[in-house]
Amino acid sequence: MGNKKNIAILGSTGSIGTQALEVISAHPDAFEVEVLTAQNNAALLIEQARKFKPNVVVIANDEHYLQVKEALANEDIKVYAGEKALADVVQMDTIDLVLTALVGYSGLRPTIKAIEAGKTIALANKETLVVAGDLITRLAREKGVNIYPVDSEHSAIFQCIVGEFHNKIEKIILTASGGPFRGKRKEELIQVTKAQALKHPNWTMGAKVTIDSATLMNKGLEVIEAKWLFGLKTEQVEVVVHPQSIIHSLVQFEDGSLKAQLGLPDMKLPIQFAMSFPERLKSDFPRFDFMNYPSLTFEKPDTETFRNLALAFEALGKGGNMPCVLNAANEVAVAGFLKDSVGFLEISDIVERCLMKIDYVLNPSYEDYVNTDKETRARAQEMIKSI
Repeated sequence: MGNKKNIAILGSTGSIGTQALEVISAHPDAFEVEVLTAQNNAALLIEQARKFKPNVVVIANDEHYLQVKEALANEDIKVYAGEKALADVVQMDTIDLVLTALVGYSGLRPTIKAIEAGKTIALANKETLVVAGDLITRLAREKGVNIYPVDSEHSAIFQCIVGEFHNKIEKIILTASGGPFRGKRKEELIQVTKAQALKHPNWTMGAKVTIDSATLMNKGLEVIEAKWLFGLKTEQVEVVVHPQSIIHSLVQFEDGSLKAQLGLPDMKLPIQFAMSFPERLKSDFPRFDFMNYPSLTFEKPDTETFRNLALAFEALGKGGNMPCVLNAANEVAVAGFLKDSVGFLEISDIVERCLMKIDYVLNPSYEDYVNTDKETRARAQEMIKSI
């Protein structure tokens, strides 16, 4: 693969981050770890740093700074702490590619700083484009920065349009597994527990994304992300439930032809593709066998029971700061659900009420996004207290 790429992994202790390090381990001739960051998991960050010997590590929660600093005192590794350090390190000259695998809104500022510094982005933090898609894509164009998607669905679309960039897309079809409660009615979901919602049928992911998959909000966020990544109109994005999660998404071109990308549900493949593009690296990932999946099925999403998907389309249609409101309200509601202070169906109630109550800003600046996020979180917390 020519010269090694120096990789910065933001969120190296999470699900995407740990799998990215597995990919790097399998391809030591292709990749070098330059930066590792974590929010709170100091123990795993220390373990990763000792193994991969990055130039820099950042622990975003500065309460853990001394623990990390002392543990790595004998290593030739610089240790920093805090949110500002996170935004500063992505601008280092030695970095070729920044993998943003942070969860939620926290990914926005470091991604902006990395784009401003001209770094190639491998984007696993969909919330960055959900919250500020217009700002991010405009900045990337100005700086000539490529953003390669890591989400399996967006990676599938990207893989389908490689070699087709001059051909017009009629629409894209994002596939959804339907989550653990596919086919359930509203009344069956009133008593849903955290443990039940965290059991995804096909994918292994972090807690936040797994709950988002159960409520279909994850698909809603992906719809918004897709609009910005591929320069589409809202009506050009469609969602189809595909329980087997083998077809990762499809592209329909203006001649009516459909292209799909297939494979077993394994995030390491899209992670590797984003990091190695334009080349495909040999892998030992399990191979798909049609005989193990004699039938692939499809159905319409149930947006009446799982209202978050409809709310995401609504927020995207309104534009402005509404997707930012959607994201912030959802993050707070999901955190509440994981702490057992919010019921499963109340997640979408909180999101819907925030979309109605927060002031609409048509052309938001970065400061508007920051203020919208802050105001929405405060409003959502108030709603949780009153439940």
